[in-house]
Amino acid sequence: MPLPIKCAAVLLLSMYVVIPVLAIEPAADAKGDVSFFKDVMPILRKNNCTGCHQPAKQGGDYVMTEFAALIKGGESGSAAVAPGKPDKSYLIEQITPASGKAAMPKDAPPLSDTDVATIRKWIEQGAKDDTPASNRPQYDADHPPVYLAPPVLKSIEYSPKGDLLAVGGYHEVLLIKADGGERNATEGVPYRTVAHLVGQSERIESARFSPDGKMLAVSGGSPGRFGELQIWDVEKKEMKLSLMIGYDTIYGASWSPNGKMVAVGCPDNTLRAFDPETGKQVLFSGAHNDWVLDTTFSVNGDHLISVSRDMSMKLIEVKTERFIDNLTSITPGALKGGLIAVDRHPTKDELLCGGSDGAPKIFKMVRTEARKIGDNANLLREFEKMPGRVFGVAYNNDGSRVAAGSSSDGTGQVEVYNAADGAVVWKAEVAEGGIYTVDFSPDGKMVVAGGFDGDVRIYDSADGKLIKRFLPVEVSKQAVAAR
Repeated sequence: MPLPIKCAAVLLLSMYVVIPVLAIEPAADAKGDVSFFKDVMPILRKNNCTGCHQPAKQGGDYVMTEFAALIKGGESGSAAVAPGKPDKSYLIEQITPASGKAAMPKDAPPLSDTDVATIRKWIEQGAKDDTPASNRPQYDADHPPVYLAPPVLKSIEYSPKGDLLAVGGYHEVLLIKADGGERNATEGVPYRTVAHLVGQSERIESARFSPDGKMLAVSGGSPGRFGELQIWDVEKKEMKLSLMIGYDTIYGASWSPNGKMVAVGCPDNTLRAFDPETGKQVLFSGAHNDWVLDTTFSVNGDHLISVSRDMSMKLIEVKTERFIDNLTSITPGALKGGLIAVDRHPTKDELLCGGSDGAPKIFKMVRTEARKIGDNANLLREFEKMPGRVFGVAYNNDGSRVAAGSSSDGTGQVEVYNAADGAVVWKAEVAEGGIYTVDFSPDGKMVVAGGFDGDVRIYDSADGKLIKRFLPVEVSKQAVAAR
């Protein structure tokens, strides 16, 4: 208990403050019970234990995301958890520091004394599982999601070779043939799925191929619970890395041009980048004051650009992690609403962005004019306003054209412009729901778009003709018939 303060003058005259040493107590509810779901699992997530030990990445043949497997243990053959007996539980042995070091988490700081005490007390109390049924793991690579309705598509991207599409679904990213495959005459569903990449994230916000196409970075998470960055080996269809980041979904993954860094935006207003081989955080920026929703690197990778709900596009120097500039005007009223998406010109440091005001814009990365109060000097071009909010933007292969997708009152629109003069090349209205993601094929001949209704739409980039429309997932017969 803190010592009582009898007089304010005591504080003013005191040279020192004595803080009593308190015994470490584990988290517990009002009855003193430790909850696995509320207390223990968050510890395992924040220390990335579940990132290294999950169905897609079973370090030491040990899975911690499924309760029975967590109790049983892995390749050691020892029971990880012996209910009521923490001293005979291999998990406690692995996470308890000795001389400041612990066997687990591997190559990371040990759990805090408080966290270890919480897990120990949970085991003492019988290691009960109080996870709600709705939060129990249901999916893995052998048991991918079963869709009763089409998923909302937040991310679709062509592979660098143009042979694959990475489509963000529910709890998974689907790798499918870029032509969409054919439809089974009796089922009405595609059957040319190359892989189901199933991780822990129920919501997928972005899936981005590395510059060489060998890896895939996936940002997502479970709202209000955790964010996750996944790195997948595309050829092997294996998860290389899973990082638990914060307590909410993360956004806007992007690769550095040399493939040695992956950046993400976070809802705690931060921008972060990681080494995709080791998972080490190599960049952190808190320059924004609202959710960071998308990121991209400069041409040579020395700068990182981010957009946010705070109505700004910011420039960060990678080497120093230093905030350099607001590329958008910070004058009140210059931007009306947050920015949602950003893409960089393939050969120049020019940034295409879109957001709540519905007007895609191009900004130059480097300021060449003296700063003046109220200026918007980095703005190069503003395109025709689209209905609603712009959720997806993309340059084509040579930077001559840009595409944008928007959503407004239950409808969507895809629009393609000339980058040089801003002229509208074509526009396509989507009555079935908003459009949240767009991308050009590597040869620039096609535009792919996806959104609320779950369909992948492929357009001819020259004239906007709809080439193909298909569901990327298998949906129940009843749902297909209702379409």
